[in-house]
Amino acid sequence: MKQKQEKKEQKEQMIPSELRNQFIKQHYGLVGKHSAVQICMWTKRSLKDEGFCYKQKFYGINCHKCCQMSPSISWCQHRCLFCWRAIENTLGEKMPRKEIDDPKTIIDGCIKEQRKLIAGFGGNKKVNKKKLQEAQEPMHFAISLAGEPTLYPKISELIKELKKLGKTSFLVTNGECPNVLAKIEPPTQLYVSLDAPNEKVYKIIDQPKIKNGWKNLMKTLDVIKKLKNKTRTVLRLTLVKNINMVDEIGYAKLIKKADPMFVECKAYMAVGFSRNRLGLNFMPLHEEVKDFAQKIGKLCKYKIVDEKKDSRVVLLMKKDTKDRVMKF
Repeated sequence: MKQKQEKKEQKEQMIPSELRNQFIKQHYGLVGKHSAVQICMWTKRSLKDEGFCYKQKFYGINCHKCCQMSPSISWCQHRCLFCWRAIENTLGEKMPRKEIDDPKTIIDGCIKEQRKLIAGFGGNKKVNKKKLQEAQEPMHFAISLAGEPTLYPKISELIKELKKLGKTSFLVTNGECPNVLAKIEPPTQLYVSLDAPNEKVYKIIDQPKIKNGWKNLMKTLDVIKKLKNKTRTVLRLTLVKNINMVDEIGYAKLIKKADPMFVECKAYMAVGFSRNRLGLNFMPLHEEVKDFAQKIGKLCKYKIVDEKKDSRVVLLMKKDTKDRVMKF
């Protein structure tokens, strides 16, 4: 009876067992048929009072209360050179719509898996016990772990459910689903990855597997402009030395087009499987990132309002605001 049940569960899974095993080895907590959670390095450090991520410094997101997850762990339209995932294991550019998990199942499963993944911290003398207790009920959902979250057909419902539970949502997208973003339930903060200043560089660094990828991204930048009164909008530039740190004028034009509240300029970091494609030589120094950001900022009238050197990231805004760092 037990074997029959296991075979039935395996048949229902959307991710092959070999790939699921690989995720487990990489310390992912798998949730349902197509979702996952993983404990961020900065969450681990925060639990030990050894630092916090730039999102906490820039926006007030408490690291130890953050849940880094994805409802579409293995599907994406890009195969970005800098991606930390094993991009060759991507299952496709569209997520199957049949028998997908509902948002509540995903959220409950992510919280359950997060608790399992941090359970071992209880025996660590360096851990802040108060933070560990608070981490049992994550407040901030970073929908950004891997894959493209807007391919999950119920992404709006997922954000609505998080709001209903009093939790925040920070959605990161590659911008390839402009029609989804045009109708989406506004998350707490919406990030769009802008990895290139022009189509030529875009094809090199993002390696799109769909037609009209650049056109889709351009449509998304128009959508972002319309959403700025509904949610906090961010363009994130992941900067890879000798590849996309070019054409400051091109980046400035695209930033003007989207008119986001924030622009993040962040160095590529040689982590995960990206080390097989790139490596340390492609990581710009913090000062190189800062210099490049300043050049872009001058062209589109944004200025650096904050930075975090150990993350090699700077934040640009037209003008800093009191509510930039949120209170929770």
